[in-house]
Amino acid sequence: MPTPSLILVPARFKTGKLYTPVATTTGALELGASGDFNVTRATTATRVNASGLIESVASGIPRLDYFLSSCPALLVEPSAQNDIRYSEDTATNWVLGANLSGTYENVIGVSGNNLEVTVSGSGIGANAGSLRMISINTTLASGSTYTISFLLKKTASHTIGGYHLLVNTASGGLSIGGGFNVSGSFSSGSIFNQLPTTNRIRRVEQWGTDVYRCSETFTMTASGTAANIYLGPTVSTTSNTNPAIGERIAFAAPQLELGAIPTSFIPTTTAAVTRNADVINLSGAVSGCIGQTEGTIYVDMIASPSGTGSNLFLIGDGTASNFMFIGKTNTKLDSFARVSGTTVLSNSTFNLTGNAIKVALAYKSGNNALYINGNLIASGTTAFTLTSGLTTIGFTSAFNFAASNAINKYNAVALYTTRLTNQELAALTTL
Repeated sequence: MPTPSLILVPARFKTGKLYTPVATTTGALELGASGDFNVTRATTATRVNASGLIESVASGIPRLDYFLSSCPALLVEPSAQNDIRYSEDTATNWVLGANLSGTYENVIGVSGNNLEVTVSGSGIGANAGSLRMISINTTLASGSTYTISFLLKKTASHTIGGYHLLVNTASGGLSIGGGFNVSGSFSSGSIFNQLPTTNRIRRVEQWGTDVYRCSETFTMTASGTAANIYLGPTVSTTSNTNPAIGERIAFAAPQLELGAIPTSFIPTTTAAVTRNADVINLSGAVSGCIGQTEGTIYVDMIASPSGTGSNLFLIGDGTASNFMFIGKTNTKLDSFARVSGTTVLSNSTFNLTGNAIKVALAYKSGNNALYINGNLIASGTTAFTLTSGLTTIGFTSAFNFAASNAINKYNAVALYTTRLTNQELAALTTL
């Protein structure tokens, strides 16, 4: 198989730069400024480090995330805001109910509260049976989708917990809430369902030893103001009642954000905090790494199946007339090749599942193809001639396309200056 002209395997970086080997005249891959991606993110952000702990990454530094893996992936996310105050420390800054006791718990690098039931019979919808943060005071707009998430650390004695969100509406104070069982065979259920919502989706993901991220996404069908959030151990996934005296479970890193997926944890203290989008692209000197009459884009990644259309990776001339694009349209993987304003290949039929995928988009006049996970997904025979040189590469917003609006993790990216054969494309993308 030919040597790629540019290959990214996330490993080396500094502030504002992501180092990428490029091919020399002899075909060897060497580090060089011509292949270094520019990285912009004007705020700090978090990642999971090599020890499996959540840690902060300074502004402008690419995030190499080790989420449940010994190898890092490049984490690229949209802007998001956590509206829950004191999310970085639920052990000391939250109000603890009278029927519970709490002790500090490190939950994969975040300060959490290990709750123990001291008086039975209460529930997490009541002050006495919950750990709560009051006066969130964030507007939830009708028609908008929101996601609540938190880390839950199970103990030997208990594995079930939940949340209760109180929202002030025109009809009064109404609630939504969900329960989560992280015993191993994950289950979830509805605890409260008074709030005018639709499309409720609950999830459980393992984030570490005995640590799980629980989340629920919902769409508002009327407007309201989020008032208080309550967390606590429950007797089941569909009941808000506290379990028996002595049962314990820990909570950490609560987050309420606009959007259909839980993004990386955003620590807060006295006020809501916004994490800016990761923008990673390169233009100008990289033209020699891009096939100008033919070529292949290869991406090995995990793409979220949620959100609206967005760019995952593309090359072009900086306009909307000439580009080769791999992206997503809601839950579908999308590929698009456009030359001189004419579409020469388009496909959006592959369902994203949140699992690893390998994608190769090959282009050449009269011979275009898209392979995913070893299979030919689309092909085209439209002849074309590029009228402008391809000079730009981007992971996120570029060429009039929206920035990625979901969590995307890149294991590897490569460019070839030739159109690989179908046999090579199949071999390259086979999982």
